[in-house]
Amino acid sequence: MTDQVNANSYLDTDSSNICEVLQILGAKWAFLVLNELLRGPQRFNQLQRNAAVIKTQSLTDTLRHLEQNGLVLREVFPTVPVTVEYSLTEKGSDFQTALKEMNKWVEKWGKPQQVNGKTSISS
Repeated sequence: MTDQVNANSYLDTDSSNICEVLQILGAKWAFLVLNELLRGPQRFNQLQRNAAVIKTQSLTDTLRHLEQNGLVLREVFPTVPVTVEYSLTEKGSDFQTALKEMNKWVEKWGKPQQVNGKTSISS
């Protein structure tokens, strides 16, 4: 009985942690934006070109959300016109570890797809 109580306590804590992560990263385009910024700091238009599937307002909302949660740093440079650059904070950069683990999981368990007559794992 004690083991079951300890296991349930662990699961409650674990679920709570996962919910917290999903609130931060559950934004529709959060993963894509973080992945793009792992390549290095980018200005808004460059980021929008690289992540072409994201509409302007959605990218703005996602960047604000990630900035509010401490994953993205927004730097404004006093140029004419003003230059704004986005980069990952240490917290945001650390997400790379999680992305690599998710990629490993997809490589192992992802659904095989036919591409040019060959079977491959979607990623």
